[in-house]
Amino acid sequence: MSSRRNALDRFSHFVHDHFFGLLLATYVVAAVWPGPGLAIRKVSIGDLSGNWGGLNLSLPSLMLGFLLLNAGLGVKASELRNLVSRPSLLGLGLVANLAIPILFIFGVSRLLHGWHNGDEVQTILVGLALVASMPIAGSSTAWSQNADGDLALSLGLVVGSTILSPLATPLSLHAVGFMASGDYAEDLHELATTGSGFFLMACVVIPSALGIVIRLVVGESRLAVARPHLKLANSVNLLVLSYSNAAAVLPRTLASPDWDFLGMIVAITAGLCTLAFASGWWIARRLDAGPSARASLMYGLGMNNNGTGLVLASMALADHPQVMLPILVYNLVQQIVAGLVGQLVRRLTPSPAIESA
Repeated sequence: MSSRRNALDRFSHFVHDHFFGLLLATYVVAAVWPGPGLAIRKVSIGDLSGNWGGLNLSLPSLMLGFLLLNAGLGVKASELRNLVSRPSLLGLGLVANLAIPILFIFGVSRLLHGWHNGDEVQTILVGLALVASMPIAGSSTAWSQNADGDLALSLGLVVGSTILSPLATPLSLHAVGFMASGDYAEDLHELATTGSGFFLMACVVIPSALGIVIRLVVGESRLAVARPHLKLANSVNLLVLSYSNAAAVLPRTLASPDWDFLGMIVAITAGLCTLAFASGWWIARRLDAGPSARASLMYGLGMNNNGTGLVLASMALADHPQVMLPILVYNLVQQIVAGLVGQLVRRLTPSPAIESA
């Protein structure tokens, strides 16, 4: 039993330490061996319907729910009580998380107005709309904590954006829908009106809230025993979900690559991600916030829950599978930028020894 536990611990540490490389590997495997990933997307246990619409309980949507449930399990009651400690930073961060990507997408729509392929432009706009409309990624709290960030503020951004998502996501989708054209615009408006709210409640808000409740009921001491296993299961689940989503779009893209289109996606997603991180830094500076709040705002504004966006795109925009490509690229880009920002923050933050000198 002890040897098995040690092996599991080593495997868990390996996955954690090499997560970005493993994520990149899932994309490579999806490109050359998409079959299992496509099979995962077809698994379903039935349909869920309500006053706001219907939802197919596919395996990817259930895997997404598990990710958010796990995120809820990581929220401490004491940290929730501290969310009101920085109301101005929290409120402005949530507003910026909604407004800045929309303004960026508007600029992109104007800049690409004369691009030679209209479908490529619309694909990018819709993909960016799904990135911009998603809640802040729960993983941003881990990045923030590693950078000695304000954990209460970081959790507030994640929880706040998740709670607001049934309202904020349709607003973002409608806003970009007015910038798009043709059936792309119709899909965005339809998704905002009939599809996203119910999906977000069922797969994002409810699992997150359930995780918080379970933590309160079970207690921190009991949950601590299972935490290493939950962490490993969460990482593996995210890798499998990423593989499944990538399998739907990468083989077709790489079979006949359009290099100017791919280059444009990389440049635009990198621009949006960099702007989002920089906005967190600028807001913290304008409000005279310290280094800890600055780190939390940077990671909160820069990292979105792209797993949610990919699942939503695969379910509601099946007639435009290429819209998942900008989301996949952004998912990689935000991991790279997050790592670079972490190194920058560590260099700019004085050590305790220096501060006390």
